[in-house]
Amino acid sequence: MTASADSKINNGGDGETGNQVDDHNGERDGSRVDNRVADQGGSGAGNVVLLRPGREPGSVAAAAEMALAAFGTHLDRCALAKNTVTAYRRQALAYREWLLAQAAEHADAFVDLVGAEAAVTAWRRHLLAAGASPATVNQALAAVTLLYEHGPALRLAVKRARVPKPGAPEALSRAQENAVRRAADRRGPRDTALIALLLGAGARAEECQRLRVGDVPITARSGTARLHGKGDEVRTVPLPVPARERLTAWLQVRAELLAARPALAETVEDGLWVGQRGRLSVDGVTDVVRAVGKDAGLPGLRPHRLRHTYATRLREADADHAQIQALLGHTSIETTARYFRASPTEVAELIDRAPDY
Repeated sequence: MTASADSKINNGGDGETGNQVDDHNGERDGSRVDNRVADQGGSGAGNVVLLRPGREPGSVAAAAEMALAAFGTHLDRCALAKNTVTAYRRQALAYREWLLAQAAEHADAFVDLVGAEAAVTAWRRHLLAAGASPATVNQALAAVTLLYEHGPALRLAVKRARVPKPGAPEALSRAQENAVRRAADRRGPRDTALIALLLGAGARAEECQRLRVGDVPITARSGTARLHGKGDEVRTVPLPVPARERLTAWLQVRAELLAARPALAETVEDGLWVGQRGRLSVDGVTDVVRAVGKDAGLPGLRPHRLRHTYATRLREADADHAQIQALLGHTSIETTARYFRASPTEVAELIDRAPDY
């Protein structure tokens, strides 16, 4: 999705605060400033641009567009992950559409802090009433908080939705993992190697897609994967024997394929994964996992579940929090701690083993 952030903010509407004064009732209203300057015939007559519009419902759309433009410029320059940027753009646009439908009630949504927080709090209630998960609501609030910070320069303090403390992420069982490996082996060297790397290194889909041939040095006795993670963090993960064997086989097939197709080789360059017309995309990696999952009797399988499986196997092998955090590339130990809570499957197995009374 492309945001409307490509538009520019014209005539200096960039956070200057000199356009607003108090009227006779003490209310701040930039529209009165515009009229006064024009009536006085000053040098700025007719050219005054308001930082924030008045409280008329019709002014909300213009204010929202200005905020989205500044917000989009910030997202283009910041170091957030690509998926986060896409989600933030989507949530900001959703807020704009909701706000326009509620413009009469929230005409001051971009006028001051009180009006802004009232509008965003009402949107929060709307999302929860519509059945959005707390995590989705909090993502939406984070996006809109950033929208206000980089648009009208307002710092909101809106209460986040309460997220229930989760159990361990759902990993594949041993039987399911074996079924996935067998299904991958039936699909050819590339898909076999890709699945083996996701299960053997715990890579995210984006990290897997970004791999270059030089990122997976493999010898007869060892092998590693150099993964480029979130925030341009890089970590090196040792590869187990199954992943090394399957990657070695794929690298040989890859070399033969590109030697026979020079045009494709020029497009792929040193990318590890080769698609029909060039490097495999992130969506392509996901499609491989979904196809393998379907063949294994696990429709809807996603790369992140293979990452959860990798982390769970580490925990089962008595790896500690710090080791798993380093291997997964987590910035927070709290994220890693999820793998040390009981999963739904483990809880069900525990109940099954409990004695009957």
